[in-house]
Amino acid sequence: MKKNEDQIEKLWDTIKDEVAISIKTNEMAAKFLEKSILRFNSLSDALASRIASKVSNSDFTKNEIMEISKREFSENPEISNSASKDLLAFYERDPACNFFYQPFLYYKGFIALQIYRIGRSLYYSNEIDLAYFLQMRSSEIFGVDIHPAAKIGSGVMIDHAHNIVIGETAIIGDQVSMLHAVTLGGTGKSKGKRHPKIGDGVLIGAGAKILGDISIGNCSRIAAGSVVLKSVPPCKTVAGVPAKEVGDAGCPEPAKTMNQLLGKN
Repeated sequence: MKKNEDQIEKLWDTIKDEVAISIKTNEMAAKFLEKSILRFNSLSDALASRIASKVSNSDFTKNEIMEISKREFSENPEISNSASKDLLAFYERDPACNFFYQPFLYYKGFIALQIYRIGRSLYYSNEIDLAYFLQMRSSEIFGVDIHPAAKIGSGVMIDHAHNIVIGETAIIGDQVSMLHAVTLGGTGKSKGKRHPKIGDGVLIGAGAKILGDISIGNCSRIAAGSVVLKSVPPCKTVAGVPAKEVGDAGCPEPAKTMNQLLGKN
């Protein structure tokens, strides 16, 4: 636990250092950067404020959402640890990301993931209506609809994060990358496990639909636009409608290399 806390603290110090440098050449944004980052001593406090500024409305004020979020961060330190790993994932995998603070401030995929993490903590603390409120607001604001009961690992990147749907019984492993317009959906209307299980290190291309209680093996690739209706073995690439196996994944960790070209390593 101490190692995780040290990692989070170091990352936040790095972010504050980046912003302090940026302010010198971005004077018009200085007030915004100070208010959003520099005045906070921790990633969790800054995230609580950032989330509150996005999802608050006439139903729940900014202060109410911020206090709720701070409570969940305090009672479940794993949320901050996962957020830290998500930040690292965005920074390392998105070539357009030049600083750690960019996903925190400007990437809706990152913020939507953290809203989900707070909502999941609330859901399993029996604050179900509040969890659904956060899900609704994330869907309204960002076009990212993640059921709070879904299980998502850490080190996850949702790039561009538009039209994302992740259903109630979906499971996503660690170090997964997905692009916009991805659906992890169910089939039929029966209760119980009905959504996909995504293994560690999987890369899911833009517009892919993965439907039903199927498994996507570790370190596999789902090509853009595919409709996946059957389980996929580990370290394979599938493509098409319906998706078929077209070869190996091409590398040990496709989610980290982000290589989406079929037949290319």
